[in-house]
Amino acid sequence: MTLRRLTWLFTILFIVGLLSYAIYIEKTEYLDACSLCLTQRFFYGVVAAGAFLGLFMISGRGWQTFSSIIYIVGAIGGIATAGRQVWLQHLPAEDVPECGLGLMFWLENKPFLETIKLLFQGDGSCAEVDWTFLGFSMAEWSFVFFVTMLMVGLVLLFKRPLKSAV
Repeated sequence: MTLRRLTWLFTILFIVGLLSYAIYIEKTEYLDACSLCLTQRFFYGVVAAGAFLGLFMISGRGWQTFSSIIYIVGAIGGIATAGRQVWLQHLPAEDVPECGLGLMFWLENKPFLETIKLLFQGDGSCAEVDWTFLGFSMAEWSFVFFVTMLMVGLVLLFKRPLKSAV
């Protein structure tokens, strides 16, 4: 297995681990995911989809480039949403926006595009820090992971695959 395919595989396993832990925390510690958390989960899925395509598609340059682009787009979306959540978490208490009515209310009562806008905007619940590890919130860790994935995706995009000696 090439280093490129190992990178795709490691990414998939890493994201499965992250999302499994997020669901575990949600179900066992009863920490509800805010709208930005849910949006970040979506972007983890986009990165994983790019990695999945890269792992299982033909090793031609075109497919690997396509997979890398999907991977990078997911990482950039994740950076934007995790960055927004980190920014909300560091606002002074008086500047934190009011909590919204929640995703299910938005989906049932708002047009789809407005719901998407609200998902990216976040609300007061996104500013709460209920979990930390080594002094960093889940959103801060997520930001670091997405930045790392962006760097990996750029390397995968611009590094030419080695020719096989078949």
